[in-house]
Amino acid sequence: MMKTIFKKYDKHAISALPRVIFEGEIKVIDHPEDVETAVDFLLAQDILGVDTETRPSFKRGVSYEVCLLQVSTEDVCFLFRLNCVGMHPAIIRFLTDKKVPKVGLSWHDDLNQLHKKAEFEPGNFIEIQDMAKDLGLIDMSLQKIYANLFHQKISKSQRLSNWEVSELKESQKIYAATDAWACIQLYKEFNKLNETHDYVLIEPKIVEPQAESQVESQAESHAEFHVESQAEPQVELVSQSKASS
Repeated sequence: MMKTIFKKYDKHAISALPRVIFEGEIKVIDHPEDVETAVDFLLAQDILGVDTETRPSFKRGVSYEVCLLQVSTEDVCFLFRLNCVGMHPAIIRFLTDKKVPKVGLSWHDDLNQLHKKAEFEPGNFIEIQDMAKDLGLIDMSLQKIYANLFHQKISKSQRLSNWEVSELKESQKIYAATDAWACIQLYKEFNKLNETHDYVLIEPKIVEPQAESQVESQAESHAEFHVESQAEPQVELVSQSKASS
């Protein structure tokens, strides 16, 4: 069955979609002694989804370092609290590993933030946005791409929450895990579509500049007619115009 994909997805349609969340096991790594074992497990997998979180700043001139690295398999996600464990040698080993493919979205930005904490040579990372562009999509956000391909909504309600709190809330854990896990699902779906070509790409609706000009010209002529023929309604027209603006 052909899948319908929109080149540009209507953001207003997302709110009506059913919500999708990661339903696997979530493990919070906030003690240095637990990092090595977690990384060993992850580097034994075939594919991983990755993402990071940073505490938001609401004051000009104030910024924070990346404090969470989430790494997910199909059924388990590890949340490395970098503000607790730091850039552990095992985390550097994970980031520089060239064997296991790690899929992220806008991962270049994440790497820039991680590089502020430690120097390392990035390993085998795959950018979802590149795959989306290759398919012809315009929208590059995780939420829009996922909604476009799976007709499900990824909630972004926790994006601006405090990721440096002493203990992460359950909603934060699910949010972080879902973003990393979703990258795996998108990677697999893009590969499938590229192999089967079982999709149709719908172009966005574009209003031609000439058509817009004609509409504006007609509207101006219509307004001028009323201004010239009726003096009293002219006041009402101006009043309505101010109210609508």
